[in-house]
Amino acid sequence: MTAHLSIGASNGSSNGLSFTGVSLQDLSKSDIFTSSLPPDPEYNTPAASHNAPRERLGPRMVKGALYTFVRPEETSDPELLGISPAAMRDIGLRAGEEDTPDFKALVAGNKTYWDPSTESGIYPWAQCYGGYQFGSWAGQLGDGRAISLFESTNPSTKTRYEIQLKGAGKTPYSRFADGKAVLRSSIREFIVSEALNALKIPTTRALSLTLAPKAKVRRERIEPGAIVARFAQSWLRIGTFDILRARGDRKNIRKLATYVAENVYPGWTSFPSILSEPASATSSTTINPSRDVPPEKTEGESTGEENRFARLYREICRRNAIVVAYWQAYAFTNGVLNTDNTSLLGLSLDFGPFAFLDNFDPSYTPNHDDHALRYSYRNQPSIIWWNLLRLGESLGELIGAGSKVDDEQFVNEGVTKAFAPELIKRAETIIERVGDEYKAVFLAEYTRLMRKRFGLVSEDAKDFEELFSEALDMMEALELDFNHFFRRLSGVKLADLENEAGRKWVAGRFFHAEGVTGLGNDNEEVARGRIAKWLEKWGMRITQDWGSGEDGDGKREVEMKKANPKFIPRSWVLDELIQRVEHGGERKVIEQVMEMALHPFEDEWKTGDREQEERWCGDVPRQNRQMMCSCSS
Repeated sequence: MTAHLSIGASNGSSNGLSFTGVSLQDLSKSDIFTSSLPPDPEYNTPAASHNAPRERLGPRMVKGALYTFVRPEETSDPELLGISPAAMRDIGLRAGEEDTPDFKALVAGNKTYWDPSTESGIYPWAQCYGGYQFGSWAGQLGDGRAISLFESTNPSTKTRYEIQLKGAGKTPYSRFADGKAVLRSSIREFIVSEALNALKIPTTRALSLTLAPKAKVRRERIEPGAIVARFAQSWLRIGTFDILRARGDRKNIRKLATYVAENVYPGWTSFPSILSEPASATSSTTINPSRDVPPEKTEGESTGEENRFARLYREICRRNAIVVAYWQAYAFTNGVLNTDNTSLLGLSLDFGPFAFLDNFDPSYTPNHDDHALRYSYRNQPSIIWWNLLRLGESLGELIGAGSKVDDEQFVNEGVTKAFAPELIKRAETIIERVGDEYKAVFLAEYTRLMRKRFGLVSEDAKDFEELFSEALDMMEALELDFNHFFRRLSGVKLADLENEAGRKWVAGRFFHAEGVTGLGNDNEEVARGRIAKWLEKWGMRITQDWGSGEDGDGKREVEMKKANPKFIPRSWVLDELIQRVEHGGERKVIEQVMEMALHPFEDEWKTGDREQEERWCGDVPRQNRQMMCSCSS
């Protein structure tokens, strides 16, 4: 059992004590994943894989396994383009370790911690999973270009991470692809992983970005290759269960569920107790349920009694409700929310055609292949629940078994014909109940986050309709920039809202540089009037929470700026970054963007280029708003 979970930006220290970090060599390493779960039967030991020619470790079907031992392909003349100082700290590595030959070799795929002469150490692996893509079963997928090197444990925080290279070469799960990653998509993932963490959004992380100059990768054109060293407390996803269910592998479904509870989460007793009342976004028992239920205990009435696997399912659903609430509150759109991209820990996972909204447009998707808008910003909460229903189907037998889940006959022989109706009914009852809980947790978390973004302290049931919904409708109708709206709102003084003229004057700060835009919005005075009407309501609520004096204005602005970033890595900024690195040969600009991404709430940064900082934080050029890209990476 481990206790290593953390969410959001951390400081790399424990109990408030500073921690300087250790060398890569001294960093604690483990291989709990490969020691606990079934390997690919064709290469069931590290030696079997290592002794095989590298080209034999390419695409094929893998059954009865959750991973394959496979080493990264070597990278010729790699160039380390950038690191995240925050990632170094959170892993537990000392500052400056990135300059060592060992670090550069490791993140380029040219070093592992397995010794072939003694057949000892930790051998890299690629995970096996499947998934539903755009709502259809896609079969075996897996880590087609990602290879995990080891698990590390921060000596101070005791947080364990799985260190992985993306773009490290072919694996049995590469299908028809080459196992490589192009520089442009690698830059995007490198930056956004750390940006989301700095925004306190649960996410996988990125440690480093390495150019593979000799790797010429064919996509729509020939592009330079790259490798992202990334890390997460777990890379397991709903698709990991999907593939087992599709193959009828009930033994490994149980084994995997037990592994997740005992080695990914802090243990069975960490999961929520059954709710004592129907789920509600305003209920304290829904938001903070009791825990510490003994693993063998079942709770609730017979038709809906919850065993430990039901509690595991509820925790996974609750965590995903929280991460979606963050996405919606900060207008982050993943773009490809397939089940193989949905984390069992509720982390933002696998970044392809993602984007932050510019203008507030709920129907926006950054994925130009998503013609049906399945993965649009508006649909993200319902799509994640659709994915969680697929997980419920995979765990349904264990959930529905209730108190009989450990009976020898059930474990060894499965569901009897006589028991099946009761099991199915119980599973359906629990999953439906969890759906209500998912909605309630999402709504509660979204409301909490939006309250902070609007600068509110107290809770008022009318806020959602009168302030939140009207503001969003207004932003959509007037094509206002979502994140700029909140940052600029932070600095509004209540004295400027005392009369209609003042409110209309303040309204102008929310328009784009070219003025009011949007269909039918050719009358700026009408647009100013709508914003002014909303500002009047907002000002009244702010006065309730902060008072009407200048002192309250100052304190509120400080708190609002902690929730409303000045910088986010918008698509146009990332596109400029890619062009300057790939085609202009620049390198310092990566460090500059990362510095801003790691400190998104600041007013200014130490990049050495104040004009550039303001440009990246300013009005989005009209031709660059709501950009789209492909899944090709």
